Order: sequence, then C-alpha cells, then structure tokens
Amino acid sequence: MQFNDKQFSVYNGNKLKVEVFGASHGQEIGVKVSGLDGECADFEVLQEFMARRSAKNTAYSTKRIEPDKVIIENGFDGQKFCGEFKAVIKNTSQRSQDYNNVVKTPRPSHADFVAWSKYGDGFDHRGGGKFSGRLTAPMCIAGGICKQLLEKKGIKVTAFISQIGKVKGKSYKDVFGEVIPVGDKNFPVIDQNDLDAMFEEIEKARMDCDSVGGIIDCVITGVPVGVGEYMFDSIESVISQLAFAVPAVKGIEFGTGFEISSMRGSQANDEFYYDGENVKTKTNHNGGINGGIANGMPITFRVAIKPTPSIGKEQDTIDMVEKKNVKLKIEGRHDACITPRAVPVIEAIASIAIYDVL
Repeated sequence: MQFNDKQFSVYNGNKLKVEVFGASHGQEIGVKVSGLDGECADFEVLQEFMARRSAKNTAYSTKRIEPDKVIIENGFDGQKFCGEFKAVIKNTSQRSQDYNNVVKTPRPSHADFVAWSKYGDGFDHRGGGKFSGRLTAPMCIAGGICKQLLEKKGIKVTAFISQIGKVKGKSYKDVFGEVIPVGDKNFPVIDQNDLDAMFEEIEKARMDCDSVGGIIDCVITGVPVGVGEYMFDSIESVISQLAFAVPAVKGIEFGTGFEISSMRGSQANDEFYYDGENVKTKTNHNGGINGGIANGMPITFRVAIKPTPSIGKEQDTIDMVEKKNVKLKIEGRHDACITPRAVPVIEAIASIAIYDVL
C-alpha cells in the first residue's frame, strides 16, 4: 500500500510559517520554514541540539536509534537563509512488522482509532504515522534554528525535568531568578540529588512492562518588555498552540499556574519595584506575562508529558473490522519514559513561539 507522506501540518504565525511533513516509517520526515530571510545559523550547533532529542543508549529509551542527520535541500546559501528553507531527515531504522497486529486493533491512548475513523484504512499506521513523536524531529530543526537566533538577541530558552512519575524534583517555582542551573543535557534537572529517585521510578515501570510520564519546566530570559499581543496573539496563546503540537503534551500552565487559584490577590500579585532604571517584580506568579505581553521578567511555563502509551502489558481494545472486544499486547521498541527526550522539543516550540512574536 502506498501512503502519502507529503501532506503538511502547518503553523501560520505572524512572521514564521512552519510546515512539517512525513511519517514515522516513511522514507523521510522534514520541515519547511518561511520568514528566516537574511538570518544565519550554525548547522553544527543545530546537529548537537538534534542529538539531544534522539534515543539514548539507556534502559528506559527506545532501541530505535536514528542519527537524525539534517539534510538541507534549499533556502540556505551557506551563509544565510534565503526564501523558503527546507530540510529533511531520512528514516533509517524502521521495523514496520512490529505494527502488523495493530492495523485493525487500535492501541489505547494512541491516535489509531481516530485516524481509522477519519482517514480510513489507507492511513499509515506504522509507528503511529503522522501522529508519531517522530515528527517532533523536524520541529526541532525549526526550533533549534530559532533558538540560535534568539541567543544572538540575548534571549535564552532553557527547559528541564521537574517531575518523573510521582517523583518531584525542583521546579522554577523553587528557584526565583534568571539563572536556572541544570546538569546533563540528556537528563537535565536543577538538583542532581533528584536523579536517582527519578531513574528508579522509570526502571520500576520498565520492569513492570509499563511506562511513566513527567513534567518539563521551561524558562525564557531576556525577552524585552512589550513583546506579544493581547487575546489571540498573546504569548501564552502562541506557546500553547505550539506546545500541543507535541503529541505527548496533555497540559500546560504559566507561572504559578493552577496553584494561583487558591491564593489571595495580595499573595498572587507580582508587585513592581525599580532596580536602578529597570522595572522588576518581587515575585513572578504570572510567569513574566501580563495581558499576553512580556513584562521583562523570566517567562515561565510547565507542560505535562503523558506516559508512553505503547507498553508491554496486555490491554483491552477492539477489533474494528470484526467489531468485537479483543486483547492486545504491543510489540516493538518503545520508551519507558519519553520525558527526557521531550526536553529539547519543548525548548524548540518555545523558541519558535518567541522568535515569531518578537
């Protein structure tokens, strides 16, 4: 059966247009970006960024190892971007036979059922097709470039892990300031003492043929006062739209987030003061954003990453052809915890959002 891998999912921003195409087990995945004209980027640095998203040689990571080599097809003349930029990544480690048993029996919490219902049996189900986390690799190409461009303007985007399963580590809520110290880029946390408990949480799930999720914090510093708009083009709106393009993201909060609802106004309000000629706030419960516009403080948000839905335990599902209830045991190579690999993806979507609203 032939599948159409050239259909695009498009983000139409104010300055940027980002188009992602391909499928998990297609020949290639890729991205087109419009709005970078005249800018330049270091593609060796970009490749290092891409490596952070790739599978790692760890017990909890998938054994599908892809080099994710970025191949530039057009829009970059060796010095700067010109016109529509296009880059692809060749898929080299597919094992499509692992998905033969899910053609008509949808995997719980995957998009199999809705994809079948919407697109019919011509949909490329292998590896999740277009709904796969594999499509976050092209997003990281666009985001990795934007991250470099922001750094040239003094804007830094940093993401890290603050929770794995039920194990809570330090969050930006515990560290008020513009410098967020994180360790190993492959498993970044504020407090290295949290690592053992987090690894143990993942390993317990893996040994039980199960998986765990987590929370990723993101801190953006250096965004000038006045960046952003009200209502539909607010910084929160743009970041949220891009965040939910990441398949594993199921929730987002800015600043103190949901906890702010239990505070009184006198506690939740971020009081202003002058630090020399700069205006700052004594607290940052609103995450550096007022009315959708940056107020000069660090922009902070957190996303909830769901447990990897592909697990080794037998589960209940349905046979969509014979229309009956059946049992399903998922085969193949899957992450026991996707959260570590999602950290650079969150940096990528945040970088696209901020670059676009500047």
